[in-house]
Amino acid sequence: MQENGKERFVHAVRELSRAFALAVPHPEAMAIRDDVAFFQAVQAAFVKRAPGDERPEEELEHAVRQIVSRAIVPEGVVDIFAASGLQKPDISVLSDEFLAEVRGMPQRNLAVELLQKLIKGELATRRRKKVVLARSFAEMLEQSIRRYQNRAIEAAQVIEELIALAKAMREASARGEKLGLSDEEMAFYDALETNDSAVKVLGDETLRVIARELAEKVRNNVTIDWTMRENVRASLRVLVKRILRKHGYPPDKQEKATQTVLEQAEALSAEWAAA
Repeated sequence: MQENGKERFVHAVRELSRAFALAVPHPEAMAIRDDVAFFQAVQAAFVKRAPGDERPEEELEHAVRQIVSRAIVPEGVVDIFAASGLQKPDISVLSDEFLAEVRGMPQRNLAVELLQKLIKGELATRRRKKVVLARSFAEMLEQSIRRYQNRAIEAAQVIEELIALAKAMREASARGEKLGLSDEEMAFYDALETNDSAVKVLGDETLRVIARELAEKVRNNVTIDWTMRENVRASLRVLVKRILRKHGYPPDKQEKATQTVLEQAEALSAEWAAA
């Protein structure tokens, strides 16, 4: 195929993918899903980059949009995943069954894009409630994707890294239950920098007590417009530091922990105001 013919073909598949994404899950669109997947696979084979080229983010955007757009809602999930060759997916996009299917996808670049987008979606949801945990996972995701884009690792390796990250996110959701903490208490527990060696010496029980007290006291002292009122913020800072000192939290770690606790409180305040 001549160069200009290849460019026309790639452009045509982009337009086809865009139209298909808009039409899904209409029955007539689903009837041609295998044909669309075939053309997308051929297009992916044509698109090559030199090592220094910038990664064309738009290249696969439309190819996976129809998958991602409905990946976490019940309606139409099975049909849309089937369009990418994934059979009988679990509604939970981070389940072992789903991750195993992604690992087996023949189109490795699509698997990377799909995992990246689903994990980003999960992180966006978690960021509204668990600032520290979401930030940590976001950094891990960014590192893996950057190495992949810089060709430091191949698609197969980054897929394994993203699957491991997805599983770690899922396991993190169960930590609160194991520690006997609510979601709000767990968010403040993470804000205490519990992985720091100086903080670990306090022990899990003391850290749980601090997290519970922070969740209760901060929530009871937060007003709807507290983020815009410096006097309320100052009072909360004093309150948080008082709790930390009372339980023997390391003095040199208190300032950072206080800032993180207030950041976490700000993320939760909209939900508290609506309660």
